[in-house]
Amino acid sequence: MASIPTFKLILVGDGGTGKTTLVKRHLTGEFEKKYVATLGVDVHSLAFNTTHGEICFNVWDTAGQEKFGGLRQGYFFQDLSRVCENIPIVLVGNKVDVKERKVKPINITFHNEMNLQYYDISAKLNYNFEKPFLYLARKLIGDPNLDFVAMSALAPPEIQMDALMIAKYEQEIHNAANAELPDDDDDLL
Repeated sequence: MASIPTFKLILVGDGGTGKTTLVKRHLTGEFEKKYVATLGVDVHSLAFNTTHGEICFNVWDTAGQEKFGGLRQGYFFQDLSRVCENIPIVLVGNKVDVKERKVKPINITFHNEMNLQYYDISAKLNYNFEKPFLYLARKLIGDPNLDFVAMSALAPPEIQMDALMIAKYEQEIHNAANAELPDDDDDLL
């Protein structure tokens, strides 16, 4: 029996952004409404059946709160592309289901500046939440046509956004993708 390709995946971000919820949604299909801060790091294995067979991500869910020893130091983000030159990176904007979103798509330019893949997701509504994993699987396996063939922990999408709201977000994403990047690197500090 061939060994299952296994990859280390590290989730980094501010506290309360949904890192743990994203992992738990994939593991159990359930959405946890109550926020419980991660202490240090939790490691979970997420297996996916693909057109290349099973693959596994050992997901390191890191603390996002500084008081718990979070791993989110500013200098790291500024040097992300150089430090992780040959490592695929995905930037994820969670909670797109929140009507009064704090960060609007037009303001999301960091991924363009750093040449990173970006996805808007909602772990709560199952919206696009498999896409970051699929992107990473394709990059790590080396096949842009790789697909997930069965995802046992996924519940069917629970899209509760009306068509007007979806169209608005898609237009904002389109506008953000076409926005000019600032010339000054000072805003990265």
